[in-house]
Amino acid sequence: MSVSLSELKIGEKAIIIDVNIDEIPLKLLEMGCLPGNEVALVQIAPLGDPYYFNINDSHVAIRKEIAHEVTVVLENSLNVDAK
Repeated sequence: MSVSLSELKIGEKAIIIDVNIDEIPLKLLEMGCLPGNEVALVQIAPLGDPYYFNINDSHVAIRKEIAHEVTVVLENSLNVDAK
């Protein structure tokens, strides 16, 4: 099941499957926000924006509106599909 990066809960891990290149800053792409990379939500700021992610061992703060442009598949759903 695919969801946007902004829909992850704290502690959830996922794999990036698609990125809206027109909306994502180049710096995020350079830091590893690319399809195939693992991402985990570490923390959400007190007012709900930005989100703090661990993407391929890089710690990145991403605004909610940008996180919505990244599509991921949850790791636990990958394990269910493999069975």
